[in-house]
Amino acid sequence: MTAEDLRNAPRPGARTVDVWFDPACPYTWLTARWLREAARVRPLELRWHLMSLTLLNEGRDDDPEGDPDGYLMVPVRIGTAVRRHHGQEALGRFHASLWADLGSPGERGGNSRKWINDPALALTDAGLPTELAAAGTSTAYDGELRASHAEAVRILGPRPGTPVVSVGEPAEPHRPPLAFFGPVISRVPKGEEAGRLWDGTLLVSGTPGFHELRGRPADPDPDVTGRDVGPA
Repeated sequence: MTAEDLRNAPRPGARTVDVWFDPACPYTWLTARWLREAARVRPLELRWHLMSLTLLNEGRDDDPEGDPDGYLMVPVRIGTAVRRHHGQEALGRFHASLWADLGSPGERGGNSRKWINDPALALTDAGLPTELAAAGTSTAYDGELRASHAEAVRILGPRPGTPVVSVGEPAEPHRPPLAFFGPVISRVPKGEEAGRLWDGTLLVSGTPGFHELRGRPADPDPDVTGRDVGPA
């Protein structure tokens, strides 16, 4: 067993929560922050994986993300390189730094109010080598990214959206995990409110025959600001 395996081993009684995400999606960032909040009040072990909005839309006649030049592939490719060389915890730190308030655009280059920071700046903030930024315009890690993305699709079927969350049951390790997309939120619940949302999400996703639940339309300008609780 490697040091990474030991770090990733779940605490006794904790639920293993595997999260597949595209780091450029603002709603996914809010869900990730909620999961970290929930992990403060519920026994959860979060493990970070990657999927891609670009790959989700591959083969479609339209482009729902409005990204004809493929810019969305840059952060997810860098994230794949981070996970390969530094592990899933480092991927969580990189994700947090992409959205952290690192200064105004005229200062250090941060612009977390609307979209992600410069990935090289985020790597520095996360304590990772800036050389990994070169992976953003390379296809060297695309095979690994596609394999991770395919695992998310296998869990929920084609075009599930980001993030995909899979939850293990420590008391029944051989039982298929619960899985769901989202939830999509525009505000991050804190403390016990985050825990209650977690409890409710498990309740509905674990109900036999349950498939989908929708709320009001998502806020087109979600609040991606605010302090993260740390890359749990």
